Amino acid sequence: MNEPFNHGGFSRRGGDWGGSNIWEAMEQLRSSFNPKQPFRMNRGDVRAGILTLLAEAPMHGYQIIQEIEERSGGSWKPSPGSVYPTLQLLTDEGLISAESSSGRKTYSLTEAGREQVESEPESSAPWETTKKPDAPRAANLAKAGVELAQAAAQVGRTGSKEQVAEAVTALEETKRRLYSILAED
Repeated sequence: MNEPFNHGGFSRRGGDWGGSNIWEAMEQLRSSFNPKQPFRMNRGDVRAGILTLLAEAPMHGYQIIQEIEERSGGSWKPSPGSVYPTLQLLTDEGLISAESSSGRKTYSLTEAGREQVESEPESSAPWETTKKPDAPRAANLAKAGVELAQAAAQVGRTGSKEQVAEAVTALEETKRRLYSILAED
């Protein structure tokens, strides 16, 4: 029984919910959403993202990472381990140049880089083609589910037998209601 709130999957000890089991259920719920990485980017998307951003304005590496995260609605935050090697590769290819100022390298497109970006006007930024508009809502649902599981854990730890039984009934009703939402057209 893998349903987090199916009380049959929890051990009961003297009217108390098994403490470790409720936390396992919460972790299962949390991991089922994984709002931080709802999708994977394709190979080359970091490159395309960097070129798209630098076509707008010169930036340093950290700005590029922040801008990609912001434009993807928080769904995609490339790691420095993917951004900085790509910046070096683009520099080696002559598509961008780096200028050091105040201990930071600021990258900008070269003429060859501009020509490449302009030669592919139909290609859109990777965050536009893969952005999942429902990602924030999924994160909200996950947060609400975790908060519900925390409340259930609190009742399990401190509630009487009657309160625990009432909480089980409420959770079962909530589960049925959630499935009925999916069944609605």
